Amino acid sequence: MPCGEDWLSHPLGIVQGFFAQNGVNPDWEKKVIEYFKEKLKENNAPKWVPSLNEVPLHYLKPNSFVKFRCMIQDMFDPEFYMGVYETVNRNTKARVLHFGKYRDVAECGPQQEVDLNSPRTTTLERQTFYCVPVPGESTWVKEAYVNANQARVSPSTSYTPSRHKRSYEDDEDMDLQPNKQKDQHAGARQAGSVGGLQWCGEPKRLETEASTGQQLNFLNLSSPFDLNFPLPGEKGPACLVKVYEDWDCFKVNDVLELYGVLSVDPVLSILNNDERDASSLLDPMECTDTAEEQRVHSPPASLVPRIHVVLAQKLQHINPLLPACLNKEESKTCKFVSGFMSELSPIRAELLGFLTHALLGDSLAAEYLILHLISTVYTRRDVLPLGKFTVNLSGCPRNSTFTEHLYRIIQHLVPASFRLQMTIENMNHLKFIPHKDYTANRLVSGLLQLPSNTSLVIDETLLEQGQLDTPGVHNVTALSNLITWQKVDYDFSYHQMEFPCNINVFITSEGRSLLPADCQIHLEPQLIPPNMEEYTDSLLSAVLPSVLNKFRIYLTLLRFLDYSISDEITKAVEDDFVEMRKNDPQSITADDLHQLLIVARFLSLSAGQTTLSRERWLRAKQLESLRRTRLQQQKCVNGNEL
Repeated sequence: MPCGEDWLSHPLGIVQGFFAQNGVNPDWEKKVIEYFKEKLKENNAPKWVPSLNEVPLHYLKPNSFVKFRCMIQDMFDPEFYMGVYETVNRNTKARVLHFGKYRDVAECGPQQEVDLNSPRTTTLERQTFYCVPVPGESTWVKEAYVNANQARVSPSTSYTPSRHKRSYEDDEDMDLQPNKQKDQHAGARQAGSVGGLQWCGEPKRLETEASTGQQLNFLNLSSPFDLNFPLPGEKGPACLVKVYEDWDCFKVNDVLELYGVLSVDPVLSILNNDERDASSLLDPMECTDTAEEQRVHSPPASLVPRIHVVLAQKLQHINPLLPACLNKEESKTCKFVSGFMSELSPIRAELLGFLTHALLGDSLAAEYLILHLISTVYTRRDVLPLGKFTVNLSGCPRNSTFTEHLYRIIQHLVPASFRLQMTIENMNHLKFIPHKDYTANRLVSGLLQLPSNTSLVIDETLLEQGQLDTPGVHNVTALSNLITWQKVDYDFSYHQMEFPCNINVFITSEGRSLLPADCQIHLEPQLIPPNMEEYTDSLLSAVLPSVLNKFRIYLTLLRFLDYSISDEITKAVEDDFVEMRKNDPQSITADDLHQLLIVARFLSLSAGQTTLSRERWLRAKQLESLRRTRLQQQKCVNGNEL
């Protein structure tokens, strides 16, 4: 262990120390952040911090220091809380100053109560994000993070495994202390909420109130509460994340790594239930929050825990095999990156061979799949996203499992992905576009609410004849806009709000795709395996895990390389284009030149070259010529192929 456990087990004790030393001087807050920053710089310290992604909630101690890898799914309105408040002893009248930061519930000692009229009370503001685990995160990514984490956790004293089978009423602690239990509930009922910080008259809360029943609710998700995950079948905790500094730096769909104080105080659930009951008695004109809004914004802490953020970092990528930060300047000096770049050529050759097998022996399609997998939007010119490279693999067997197993291969290579089965039923019934629910005052997620660099595989081979209804037409339009403009228009009822994105779309189809694509490559299988599942299994088992990891590093790292074209090569490309136009003005357009430059860009980067060479330009022309020839041949065979 790099350092003592106090900062991990009792971070609020550390905060209390700085607050006590500095009083109301705001410098104490900066010192807290610096303290935890320094602690996390110590040898392997981040690996000792328990993660909500890997550790079940009931194994984490309330008010301990935790981390969470997540995507911002929604942003709630800022809330006010008591940054500093004063308590007074009912007997001695002694006054004590407390901090409210990193807390949901105000702490009161025996015989103490909060003095709401104290002139020393300070009201501050914090922002709440609703965060979910990264949508579509690959299994290998999850496993790598689990294996790297060295946090020593066991069921906390209030949630021991032997008690998981008992109901809330059978809790032995409560049986042993029935009077204390009743007093606790009485105290909770008297509790109130002031400035976003809950307070309660009892000196100490029983951890046992975070009951077994609530924990099972969390694990089985038997609660009717919708966790609002963008993709179906997702697992993991959703969290309400309280941010105190620089929240303007973050936006919806950003992927973050958060470090902060875990709050799962059961009093929150009791208070929120009581508030909802009480709100029904209030004058409707005075009650600004609807019951539905309260339910969504204040879910049970056992189901949706709170994290009070001490440190937050926006992640460029979620590949656990690479350094978290891959800034252009840092990547040049990083030993890991420079060492990897020196052995790039054999890795590319092995990856090409691996994908050729996955594509049934088609090496040209494998070349284009590599270019697609390293493509990324590197800038936007006006509304045009530059660098997107949507590939349509046509010629795929209809109604077969080919796409399913090709997707399995892609899942083993990229950090996050999703396969959309494009059936009439799915297009008509699935929710693609996030929309604003004004009753609950939240953003209801949709399939296209995905973080940057997600691989979206659209399987068109399952499409049968049928009628698209209005939602289906809107979904197809949303997919087309995503591919063409790399944006999704979220539905806010009275208007649409444009959210730029950077999602790699790969389409498999029998004929030409119904959706727009930057590049169509027709599959020419050299072999037809009798059993695709066995073929894919043997292909994956034949690759060493170390080699597979190299492929994963390769595909992520190359997205972050700089790229440029020298004046000399620019002049040569222009001359070449003029020459091609002379020979055949009809077949070469400005769009074709743009396509050639995109292919040349990613072809150069795939070889680890950050500038375009004459050799790579000629190779790009050759690949495009082979691809076009294939399509022409298909046009002769099947008139509606192009």
